[in-house]
Amino acid sequence: MGEQHPVKFPQEVIDEYAALGVDLPALFSAGHLGTRMGVQIVEASADRVVGTMPVEGNTQPYGLLHGGASAVLAETIGSVGAMLHGGITKIAVGVDLNCTHHRGVRSGLVTGVATPVHRGRTSATYEIAITDEDGKRVCSARLTCILKDAPGL
Repeated sequence: MGEQHPVKFPQEVIDEYAALGVDLPALFSAGHLGTRMGVQIVEASADRVVGTMPVEGNTQPYGLLHGGASAVLAETIGSVGAMLHGGITKIAVGVDLNCTHHRGVRSGLVTGVATPVHRGRTSATYEIAITDEDGKRVCSARLTCILKDAPGL
């Protein structure tokens, strides 16, 4: 748990960041919290971000996937989409996260897919669908990020 795998980005995006000396896959890792929870970002673009997370180690006292764990997965992948939409001159900061939990999961891997609802100049909103290994929806989430000027610009 916590091992990071390379993130998939379109080559032109990798090249744009590399020209600035930025290692994009390292920048868009799941971060310390995501690493502790085993979040893996497996695909990323402004149009679609896919991440996975194990249920084991992320449960509440009844043995079900913790709702807060689903929120971490949702905010992580939604933020990556917003950051990619904002580009190199912006940083994305989450300002609203809404999660509806539909069913319990006791084992396996959950997968989150974030797709844009709104992509503007100063904000971005992503819908995140989290499903179990059978493709059944576990959680529906929506994340809105403000897009702020990157420091030093």
